[in-house]
Amino acid sequence: MFRCCLALLLFISGAPAQDLFARADAFVQAYVNQKKFQGSVLLAREGKPLFRKSYGLANAEWEIPNTPDTKFRLGSITKQFTSALILQLVEQGKISLDDSIRKYYPEAPEAWQPVTIHYLLSHQSGIPSYTDIPGFFAKQAGEPLVPVEIIRLTKDKPLEFAPGTKYKYDNTGYILLGYVIEKVTGHSYEQQLHAAVLDPLGMRDTGFDSYTAILPHRAEGYSFASEKLQRAPYLDMTLPYAAGSLYSTVNDLSKWDQALYGTAVLSEASKQKMWTPNRNDYGYGWNITKRYGATALEHGGGINGFNTMIVRMPEKKLLAVVLSNVNTNATGPIATGLLAMALDQPVSMPQQHTRVPLTAEQMKPLEGRYGSDALTLTIRTEGDHLAARVEGQGEMPFFGLGPKRFFNDGIGAELEFTADGSALTIHQGGHDELLKRLPLPPHP
Repeated sequence: MFRCCLALLLFISGAPAQDLFARADAFVQAYVNQKKFQGSVLLAREGKPLFRKSYGLANAEWEIPNTPDTKFRLGSITKQFTSALILQLVEQGKISLDDSIRKYYPEAPEAWQPVTIHYLLSHQSGIPSYTDIPGFFAKQAGEPLVPVEIIRLTKDKPLEFAPGTKYKYDNTGYILLGYVIEKVTGHSYEQQLHAAVLDPLGMRDTGFDSYTAILPHRAEGYSFASEKLQRAPYLDMTLPYAAGSLYSTVNDLSKWDQALYGTAVLSEASKQKMWTPNRNDYGYGWNITKRYGATALEHGGGINGFNTMIVRMPEKKLLAVVLSNVNTNATGPIATGLLAMALDQPVSMPQQHTRVPLTAEQMKPLEGRYGSDALTLTIRTEGDHLAARVEGQGEMPFFGLGPKRFFNDGIGAELEFTADGSALTIHQGGHDELLKRLPLPPHP
């Protein structure tokens, strides 16, 4: 069952390099034991594995274990492949980053004229994301759609801000980029991806997922319910498309990492564009940040039954890949924890709090929108816990530590509300972020 939060005081650090495998295994196994992870993990330096291991089941019904060859849905890690295809077309002079989307999608409303390829790549377009449509996944997750049908879901909605003035994570933007790739090349997104990236790099275990295809070593997607696995809800893979429909393995993503050190995929100039931070430190399909004093290029993914994370540290020649076939918030902490071990930095074992039961009446007054310059968080009551949602991302459960304090051990975060409910503070990774209560948006 649950252990007290004294686990916070347990650290893995300072052991000899030859013990790295054992330390990494103990670290990941702690997440497995707490029902927070199953999947495949890779930590590599210069393309050579320092730690590679798989946990749990690729198929629970047949009790087939995950292996390094297991294929996992990547979710939004797909976006870095889409951005690479776009930049290849820029190199070939077939498109420009300053082109308006209306050049390739004439049906676009006049208001989209200022929306450029650059703004789509960097989530600065202002176009509403189709995944933010209320009830979208409940109502349409099983309905196959072609790209233009997905675009039309939000085509007639007003822009959320003037293009180029703000950042908001936008899956529709990457659907549009996939549409541009098809329009310019005359090939399907899948065909172009194989011809221009996957086949030249020998990434034979990566591709565009399809429910009907017979795919060897495909993982089933799961979630935990009362600490027991259950199958994730069905999602037709035409819907994530160029924003999230790829599958891969830890080994193939290591090939991708190594190719990005050279010019087999992109020129140095194009890579510089891809990894130049724009608003919110987002490049083109990558987040650019600092970890342990060095630049980190990273991106996560989340899709029904799967969560993923890739982190590259080029200055250190390090790579961490975490692919999970259970919905979890642990992939990021696992990846960064493994990198810390490789850099001889202390790593805290995953914590696990003890829940304090709270009633809906106690939690209801905390519902609402809270924001800072960096992010906006929407809070609602869901059964015995709070559901917190960052704009453009999925919901995360937070369980009670008290009437004003909540936790999510999967991401190592706590929410602490002020006594009057006018603000909350996010405590995570030694950092605190104050968010003030925002007015509710007007009803349509």
